[in-house]
Amino acid sequence: MDEKCTMQNLLLTTKGACDLYLHGTIESSTGEVHQVFDSALNQCLNMQESIYQEMMQKGWYQQQQVEKEKLVKVKNQFSGIS
Repeated sequence: MDEKCTMQNLLLTTKGACDLYLHGTIESSTGEVHQVFDSALNQCLNMQESIYQEMMQKGWYQQQQVEKEKLVKVKNQFSGIS
């Protein structure tokens, strides 16, 4: 397995862990449990950002520019404006 594939797998795994920590935070039954999940979520999000930045620097994670009109359309759609 090459480095790019390893980084892609690591990013996907980290995103999955973030999702689990988010749900744990939301569903926490006590403040203490909420704090533990919230802390883990923040650490995991920081890890995800680091992996993403490294992949961007190496050209392994491409972004697409979105036209401003499309952004305005989506914003209006979700804000209830037609």
